[in-house]
Amino acid sequence: MRRYGSPVSCGGLSISGEGLGRARDTYIRRRPEDTILYGIVRQHLENFLAEARQRSDGRGLPQFVDREFREFLRCGVLAYGFARFRCYDCTREILVAFSCKGRGFCPSCCGRRMAELAAHLVDGVLGGLPVRQWVLTLPYRLRYALAWDHRLCRAVLAVFVRAVLGFERRRAAQRGIRGGVGGAVTAIQRFGSALNTNVHFHTLVVQGVFVEKADGTLRFVPSPAPCDSDIVSLLATVRRRIMRLVKRHGIDLEQPSTEDDSGDERLLEYPLYAKIQGAAVVGRVATGRRAGARVARVGQSIYPTEPKANESLHAHIEGFDLHAAVAVPAGDRKRLEHLCRYALRPPLAQERLELTADGKVVLRLRRTWRDGTRAICFEPLELLEKLAAMIPKPRINLLIYHGVLAPHARQRSAAVRRAHEGAQRERVSPGEGSAPGPVDLPGTAQGIETVTSGIAVAGPPGTGTSPRPPPGYTRPKHYAWADLLQRTFSIDILECPECGGRLRFLATIETRAIVEKILRHLGLPVEAPAPAPARGAGWLRGVDAPQHWTGD
Repeated sequence: MRRYGSPVSCGGLSISGEGLGRARDTYIRRRPEDTILYGIVRQHLENFLAEARQRSDGRGLPQFVDREFREFLRCGVLAYGFARFRCYDCTREILVAFSCKGRGFCPSCCGRRMAELAAHLVDGVLGGLPVRQWVLTLPYRLRYALAWDHRLCRAVLAVFVRAVLGFERRRAAQRGIRGGVGGAVTAIQRFGSALNTNVHFHTLVVQGVFVEKADGTLRFVPSPAPCDSDIVSLLATVRRRIMRLVKRHGIDLEQPSTEDDSGDERLLEYPLYAKIQGAAVVGRVATGRRAGARVARVGQSIYPTEPKANESLHAHIEGFDLHAAVAVPAGDRKRLEHLCRYALRPPLAQERLELTADGKVVLRLRRTWRDGTRAICFEPLELLEKLAAMIPKPRINLLIYHGVLAPHARQRSAAVRRAHEGAQRERVSPGEGSAPGPVDLPGTAQGIETVTSGIAVAGPPGTGTSPRPPPGYTRPKHYAWADLLQRTFSIDILECPECGGRLRFLATIETRAIVEKILRHLGLPVEAPAPAPARGAGWLRGVDAPQHWTGD
């Protein structure tokens, strides 16, 4: 089934006005053909793929990478088909182009998926429960291995999550709460802020445990915030267990990397793609005139940088990094959705790209690095190389549920239902922040225990409320395009800009002759922008497969 629209790009629209949440003045169709990213892919894709085939004895890049790029060039282009919406009061019509539904780098489709999954997590899974984000970053050699081997990635993630849930369970047992079960959701991110390949885990852990009572109902018992020593101890445990696991898979992190790549399936099947992903992990260029060089940075200081100050609830041990300083109190659904969107965010935003006079692409960083770097500068083909490296394999899950929230957990439906029922009367203190702090427990003098339909949720008293789904909420198979826009941008896109009536879905148009007839009648381009043909060889120089890595 076709999908159209995206919340990040306003579903094929642009919105006039000074900011999100403000009423639009006019309808402006999104034009992906005019964006920098689309232009770079269109102008250089064929040459990139042709040279990849030439330098790898015809094998080129994996088929799913080729398909992702080509589908991106169709995303949001009216010439490939569209949906028609009509206002039956004034007969005004709008056209909304189909999307590519890409999972790799398309800002529009990845943005829609971010908004849709974040809405589901808040409305249908986590509800008003207290949640803490645990972020685990891995050494370079593991990032390279996990970028291709999703089974190993899931195994490493399972080790990490078991350790965190066990930590919550033991803390509950120390307070006399036996038989508690925790829950968590993990978003596997494959990228860093500089478009480098960086497989790491954003795990949203329910801060507390579910306990089954004698009558079979569930009670939720919150936990206090961890301390710095807990984070260090937990990271040491996670590091030891992961090193033991990956050693059984032929990766010994205690020893330097050897030149024996016989076990690297990716290198044997797609040697050039292995080089591209390996270079993307360590921030180097794998192809073109600058093969082997570091990516160009803008603003980097030549002087040594000051060591990073110790942060609260943050630990680093020999390439492994664990951060747990971000938490959302019970009932703060708006902030929880913001955190979910952060964990599920796309790798690239269109507004961060700039094109220089000499044809290079500058990626502005969201935050300046400690060495002063404020942007990354790519040759066009280097940008395609980085985008190719972060495209996930098809049919793999990047959002994983654990513990009581796992798909086949016996108490999953009860836990989710009780969580939402128990959160109906939750309140958020006006000054509540994300800084870690103690969470009041049921029965304490400071805490308030709210018992509704068999679940007890403790939280501080307050007066604020947040939007909640209606009783009996069930997740739709797909959120409606207009509903996501309303939720994300606080605008009603189905309100007719001419008369204020309602725009109604009329039909999807995919037949080429009808598409051309409608576009020609409206004075819109009929032909889709074609990718530029490949130019002559000479730009690509391969580099050796990534070797001699010692971690960080």
